[in-house]
Amino acid sequence: MRDKQKSKFYLLTVSYIFFTLLIYQKIPFLNLIELKSIDARFLARGPVEPGSDIVMAVIDEKSIAKEGKWIWPRSKFADLVTRLSDAGARVIAFDLGFLEADDKRTLTVIDTIRQTAEDQNIQTEQFNRSLDRLKSQLDNDELLAAAIENAKAHVVLGYFFQFEKEAAAEISPQVKAGRSSIQSELENIKGSRYTIIEYGPNPKKLDFADARGVQSNIKKISRSTGYSGYFNKTPDREDGVVRRIETLFRYSGKLHAPLSLVTASAYLGKPLSVNISDNGIQEVRIGERVIPTDYAGRLFINYRGGKEIFPRYSITDILHGTISDEQFKDKIVMVSPTASGINDEQVTPMDELMPGAEIHANVIDNILSDDFLKMPSWGGLVDAITIILAGFFLSIMLYRAGAVSGAIITALTIGSFYVLSYYLFVEKAWILNLTYLTALIFFIYTTITILKYIDETKQKRFIKSVFSTYLAPSVVKYLLKSPGKLLLGGEERDIVAFFSDVEGFTSVSESLTPTELVELLNEFLTEMTDIITQYEGTVDKFEGDAIIAFFGAPNDILDKKEVACRVCIDMQKRLIALRRKWQSENRPELKMRIGIYSGKAIVGNMGSKNRMDYTMIGDTVNTAARLEGVNKIYGTYILTGENTAKASGDDIVKREIDTIFVVGKEEPLNIYQIWGYSKDLDTKTQELFTYYAKGLAAYRNQDWERGIDHFKTALTLIPEDGPSKTMLKRCMELKKNPFDDSWNGIYSMTSK
Repeated sequence: MRDKQKSKFYLLTVSYIFFTLLIYQKIPFLNLIELKSIDARFLARGPVEPGSDIVMAVIDEKSIAKEGKWIWPRSKFADLVTRLSDAGARVIAFDLGFLEADDKRTLTVIDTIRQTAEDQNIQTEQFNRSLDRLKSQLDNDELLAAAIENAKAHVVLGYFFQFEKEAAAEISPQVKAGRSSIQSELENIKGSRYTIIEYGPNPKKLDFADARGVQSNIKKISRSTGYSGYFNKTPDREDGVVRRIETLFRYSGKLHAPLSLVTASAYLGKPLSVNISDNGIQEVRIGERVIPTDYAGRLFINYRGGKEIFPRYSITDILHGTISDEQFKDKIVMVSPTASGINDEQVTPMDELMPGAEIHANVIDNILSDDFLKMPSWGGLVDAITIILAGFFLSIMLYRAGAVSGAIITALTIGSFYVLSYYLFVEKAWILNLTYLTALIFFIYTTITILKYIDETKQKRFIKSVFSTYLAPSVVKYLLKSPGKLLLGGEERDIVAFFSDVEGFTSVSESLTPTELVELLNEFLTEMTDIITQYEGTVDKFEGDAIIAFFGAPNDILDKKEVACRVCIDMQKRLIALRRKWQSENRPELKMRIGIYSGKAIVGNMGSKNRMDYTMIGDTVNTAARLEGVNKIYGTYILTGENTAKASGDDIVKREIDTIFVVGKEEPLNIYQIWGYSKDLDTKTQELFTYYAKGLAAYRNQDWERGIDHFKTALTLIPEDGPSKTMLKRCMELKKNPFDDSWNGIYSMTSK
């Protein structure tokens, strides 16, 4: 049994280790479930009030209706920069690009006029100055660049990286006419470049995301400010939700930062830097402020809520001065299109469609408030320890638990970890992995349930195969439903032990051929066993003609003492009918002696490792066996102890026979004959019992004469009464050779 338990333990351990290793291979399905669990934590937590440092200046439907259809001339953005700068904005960040030169058709007309005047020799110096002044006023790119240069606020420009080879080819400096060289592009986006602190022998060999091309703002505008950042966002490939932001991309060997980090850097007046080792990103910093990224440089965004969580102001209202300057003083103003058809919307955990600028705003707010979602560096260790402890705890508990309690334990374990994870998410902004632990718990629960099911199936098969041969079908069915009632190895139970033997079986066997003997014996044993199983008793074994059985194990039997007595009576009545049958067939007529006794005994599977029997041992068993033999002395066929007789019920007739010492017991035993049912009791037998009781009383008082008279009278009623014959003979012997005065009326058996 221990070997089987060890085998199961080893199997579970190996499966557990295998599954643990498997889930750490980043199974896509489990990754998706884990990402969804993070979304659920956001939704359960609800919105969080962001800081007051960020506002949105939006190109909404109202602005387009009043300012004209998109795309606007750059002069409007120049006016916007000037207006926000004068209002006291500290940083103005554009989540849109000025990637192409503005419409130059008006400037071309001016150049044509100049050329015509020159050809006709009608130009004057004043005429040329007027054209130059007009041209400068109509060069929208120049106007925006000048507004950015002259602004008191820091202006952060956005640009876009291309990672697809085909898309990058479209904007390649070698293909796209009028574009500058790669070096010029790098110059245009140098405002997003990190200061790199490298350590480790090969930090440049790390697998960073390499951009194939860049769509930067035109040179004139790009170089009007020292700040720029890419506005690329990388959704999770499992479901397209933006949960993280890449804090760096590599282009032409240089590392660049996103719009959000550059905007925060400009607002704080601190430089961007990154520490790199051979293992990946060690630290991303804004001054001394650490941005907690993973080794690939990704930052989980601690979303404050859905869209419009940050204050929104329509650009047309800003341009027309209907918004108070106080709304922008010392603020970061994110400029972004939100009108349908021109907006950049992404799916986030808090909202199905959120403008890209608001995603950057969430990142900026995380930085300014120092409120990051963190997957702690020790998070993996915590996951591993939690998985190990939870795994072994559940393995032990579930093996001991039943089906319902096991399910409850599993649910409570998962629920407790969910509550803990939610608490840490809300209070500490820690992300602990829920899915892998949940998957492991379900794996352990399923594995143990299967193993227990296999065990239970084997146990039921064992019970059915072993017990169906000597238990009633109803008892076997009971055990199959409640195998826990069958304690393998032995338990103390209150039972009634049963022993029977055929009277004179040796002489019977000598008178028959082996075949005839087997046929007779099989018929006898079948009939007797059927009665035992009918009363849901348990047949222990057959020893030749002897039957050994017990009542009260493995199943519980109410009133088992009365039941055992009824079994004995029904057996004797059935034998009467069988003897008539055997007589008609000229076969020997069998008679059977029975001894039953009730009390405590050890019942269970006992024997060797390879062969065992469901049996009983103990003093109760030995006493029942002795009583079967005592029948020979008194000429009876059913003997039992006092406690069994008195508990047999009023419907059963019993007679006190004697008080004896049986071999092997030091305490005296009052023995009773189980005669039959009261409905079968006639007047003559009742009178016999009366005289026998009087004779027994005289015998115990050593009044041998009176005892002899009573027993003789009893025999005149029923001459073949065995107990009366035995006691008459004993009184007559004691009359001749009486005991001394110390005799207590207890007869000692000299043989088993």
